[in-house]
Amino acid sequence: MPEKYAFIPSPELVAQSNVQKFMNHHRIKDYHELVKRSTADITWFWEAVVKQLELEFFEPYEKVLDESEGIAWAKWFVGGRINIAHNCLDRHDRSERRDRPALIWEGEDGAVRRLSYHELTEGTNRLANALKSLGVAQGDRVGVFLPMIPETAMALLACAKIGAIFIPIFSGFGPQAVAARLNDGQAKLLLTADGFWRKGRPVPMKQTADQAVAQCPGLEHLIVFRRLGSDIPWSESRDLDWDQLVASESAECPSEHLDSETPFMIIYTSGTTGKPKGAVHVHGGFLVKIAQEVAHQTDLQDGDVLFWFTDMGWIMGPWEVVGGLALGGTLFFYEGAPDYPQSDRLWALIERHKITTLGLSPTLVRALMRHGEAPLKKHDLSSLRILGSTGEPWDPTSWRWCLKNIGGGRCPIINLSGGTEVGACFLSALPITPLKPCSLVGPALGMDIDVVDDQGRPVRDGQVGELICKKPWPAMTRGLWQDKSRYLEAYWSRWPDVWVHGDWASIDEDGYWYLHGRSDDTLKIAGKRVGPAEIEAALVAHPAVSEAAAVGVPHELKGEAVWCFVILAPGAEPSKNLATELRRTVAEQLGKPFAPARIGFVSQLPKTRNAKILRRAVRAAALGQDAGDLSGLENPEALEEIKRISRLDR
Repeated sequence: MPEKYAFIPSPELVAQSNVQKFMNHHRIKDYHELVKRSTADITWFWEAVVKQLELEFFEPYEKVLDESEGIAWAKWFVGGRINIAHNCLDRHDRSERRDRPALIWEGEDGAVRRLSYHELTEGTNRLANALKSLGVAQGDRVGVFLPMIPETAMALLACAKIGAIFIPIFSGFGPQAVAARLNDGQAKLLLTADGFWRKGRPVPMKQTADQAVAQCPGLEHLIVFRRLGSDIPWSESRDLDWDQLVASESAECPSEHLDSETPFMIIYTSGTTGKPKGAVHVHGGFLVKIAQEVAHQTDLQDGDVLFWFTDMGWIMGPWEVVGGLALGGTLFFYEGAPDYPQSDRLWALIERHKITTLGLSPTLVRALMRHGEAPLKKHDLSSLRILGSTGEPWDPTSWRWCLKNIGGGRCPIINLSGGTEVGACFLSALPITPLKPCSLVGPALGMDIDVVDDQGRPVRDGQVGELICKKPWPAMTRGLWQDKSRYLEAYWSRWPDVWVHGDWASIDEDGYWYLHGRSDDTLKIAGKRVGPAEIEAALVAHPAVSEAAAVGVPHELKGEAVWCFVILAPGAEPSKNLATELRRTVAEQLGKPFAPARIGFVSQLPKTRNAKILRRAVRAAALGQDAGDLSGLENPEALEEIKRISRLDR
């Protein structure tokens, strides 16, 4: 293996991959020609995807792309009529896939459910009919505040079937965050549960939903699924029991024939200030782009079981459901913690359910690394074919550990990056490409991406710049819900007809692409720019450190100084000597200007449920400032520890 590559796909993996079959059909000789052709002629590429994946339109589209209102308001598959639910369920229920597994679920308490495509279709149809009986019609918004249970997939698909707009809400949100999304979307109805299990304890949801709904005068009904069977408060005039409601409904419900641009989902992304942004996604574009990604990037094939460790409130939840089911695969859902009741829980899930495609965040991998290799070695992980990752930049130590120990050195890490508003990926590896540690390899297919400097000029050879997109793509948000001006200001205002995503990226001398974190996280030390991920990678490479967060704080001479907060590996003890050693490690790897001014030892870092560190929250806590929207934070107590340490250090 050439030294610069950490992974080279086997000839068998390449030959059998969906993307290689696509290339063979279109006589494309290699990866570079594929990327070039897909981005140069986007209408050809997306129409070719529809044909390869056999996605079904009730009425054919007249035009692939319409940019007559400008690139920011591009329309796709114009004149076509389609439905996500038809492509994810109905067409499989009428085929040989009818009795194949569509969804496997395991609760943290060990409960297991398996649903065939026919069973998932029937459950979805009954719920769809129930929604219609309550007056939910095309265009009405339906909030979904549920844990990762089969009913959550049914909720998404039932809304799609009848043309209602699905609003997924993170299962760990508090009342204010839930109410903010329901009110902004003007939801007519909310689907929730009595609760779920997390780290051995019941997490109540109905009480949270009650407090949220009390702030939503326009919401008419609350449908409650009894996951725990616990005693819960009840409003006879408003609340409806899920099982009782759907029991008498028909198991038949045809999917509505919807225009391709019909809104399918409003999914919210938090901002540093102000209210959350509601990204609007539509039936045609979202289906085509997500199905393409799951087919070409994560290579989902017949018999594969797809498990992305996420929540339906984050974009990877709908990504998993829509992409996995559109391709006729099997979804796997898990509601609980990855290391409960033992540190090997995630590995046991893989072995028990023969999971083939596993999606993780780098932060989750770093957390699991703390337990060492022994928990993995207790389990047979040979079912795995593809590893996926998203959410943030990798560090080389964790990336190599994942490749070696989780994938056994034979599974590619398909590192991908996009966003809630993107609805999909800007950058991604493919199963046919050799991999360098931490790289995303290149642009996702059909995505005309570049890296530019402050004047909008392309940069190469490892220079860090802004990640931009120069052409539209099918899954791009159709604006922000009821806020067109905010959408244009956020993404299209810097350069004409250019989407500026807010990520720092670079391209090395071999054409491999890397991310360096959010541009608003970037540190500028003595006139030099560096991403926090680079500093964190240097720290995590030290054997005493398992996780790290680096932030910039004001400095009268340098402009900014680096403060780092680290979680130590088992057996390591905090000390002044260790802090000095860690500062020296960063200086040796990145240069003396980037040596942390302070090192804080903490027991935890503030993270979302899908294990993404909120650096802006770290910085705000360290400086005693307002962190903005923290509704997605799972462990707010972590901020108090950072505040306390920072006060002591001042």
